[in-house]
Amino acid sequence: MKINYKYYLVLLAAATMACKENPKKSSTEASENVSQSEMASENTSKSDKKEASFELTPISHATAVLQFEGKTIYLDPTGGNKAFEKFPSPDLVLITDIHGDHMDIETLNSLDLSKTKLVVPQAVAEKLPADYTDKLILLANGEVKNLMSIKIEAIPMYNLRKEALKFHEKGRGNGYVLTLGDERVYFSGDTEDIPEMRNLDNIDHAFVCMNLPYTMTVKSAADAVLDFKPKKVYPYHYRGTDGLSDVAEFKSIVNSNNPAIEVIQLDWYPKIK
Repeated sequence: MKINYKYYLVLLAAATMACKENPKKSSTEASENVSQSEMASENTSKSDKKEASFELTPISHATAVLQFEGKTIYLDPTGGNKAFEKFPSPDLVLITDIHGDHMDIETLNSLDLSKTKLVVPQAVAEKLPADYTDKLILLANGEVKNLMSIKIEAIPMYNLRKEALKFHEKGRGNGYVLTLGDERVYFSGDTEDIPEMRNLDNIDHAFVCMNLPYTMTVKSAADAVLDFKPKKVYPYHYRGTDGLSDVAEFKSIVNSNNPAIEVIQLDWYPKIK
């Protein structure tokens, strides 16, 4: 998978120079350097790894831009039109849920969606302005649509913990599995380690949430990933009420139990350092 690394490669160079000057690193610093190295390897090592057929650029939190065979997909677009000014207008917009970090009507109104289809669950459709009705493709949990040579599967997303049931009820929102060429890409949406996630098959790239109190713990996310065994997993949506979740711990749990799963850390929070 090609990922937008123009900011990360600068950081990688800086980290390399720092290693030469300071050979002894703390465990936190070492973890950060490993993550940056993995990202550079993902982008540049074409001889060792099969090049994926799509490019993904993280925007913020749960928002991303995915480009595949001339098609542009916005996932949960937020941040206003400025966040997307470097990208073509979308062919597809996928929205997972009704909360403001996923469904941002102000951002949708700011974008050129004149030729766009919006894939949404019913709950999202009910909250969008009437102007969007003709653009909507409704997808309920378990349903599948083929749009623009892309297979889109709606995966349930919901809470399991009693204290969190008020956040995401079963059947309201969608996670998505996209089949892009011969690769399957999973976006979890807001969920816990539900059976439907654990039972996923043949996932090449998995974007998995982990933030309290709204979704799940780092340990629960890692345990689910170890069950469905994606080839590559990307922590995303990991900002909670107490700050950012410990994605280094997530990586450690996953790789200590299954080193074949590649954990890739992208910068979903560029304004938080």
